[in-house]
Amino acid sequence: MFLLAKFTPILPYPGLIFWTLIIFGLFWIIMRNFAFKPIIEALEKRDTSIQKALEDSKAARAEMEKFKEESAQFLGEARGEQSAIMKEARAAKDQIINDAKEEARAEANKIIGSARTEINAEKTSALAEMKKDSGVFALQIAEKVIQKQLMGKDDNESFANGLINDIKLN
Repeated sequence: MFLLAKFTPILPYPGLIFWTLIIFGLFWIIMRNFAFKPIIEALEKRDTSIQKALEDSKAARAEMEKFKEESAQFLGEARGEQSAIMKEARAAKDQIINDAKEEARAEANKIIGSARTEINAEKTSALAEMKKDSGVFALQIAEKVIQKQLMGKDDNESFANGLINDIKLN
């Protein structure tokens, strides 16, 4: 007990300093091997993974820029193709419309020609019928004039005009 009563931590003894250094050194070696080494390895691994992630993100960003340029190029090509297709479609539409108009004109001219031919045939037929009817009318008038004995020229004219008015045209 005598030794414990004299012990004060404020006054270091050379033996206490020695054992403190030995224990601290052992503690440091143990910490270095079992604590600091895994911590440093984990930090280095984390640093490596962060660097790799940064490099991957730079590569991804560069690839995205490349894809963006390619997509812009494809979009431009697609717009050009769309424009060409639209021009072709408009030209085809105009051609179809012009062909339809020409076909309609030809059909109309054909119908008009057919109608003119038919009208001329009907006209010729009507003229022939009129000539036939006028001959019959003239004969009827002459027959009636002969049957009636009239004395004066005025009476003959009025009688002929009356007969013409009495004749019904078919």
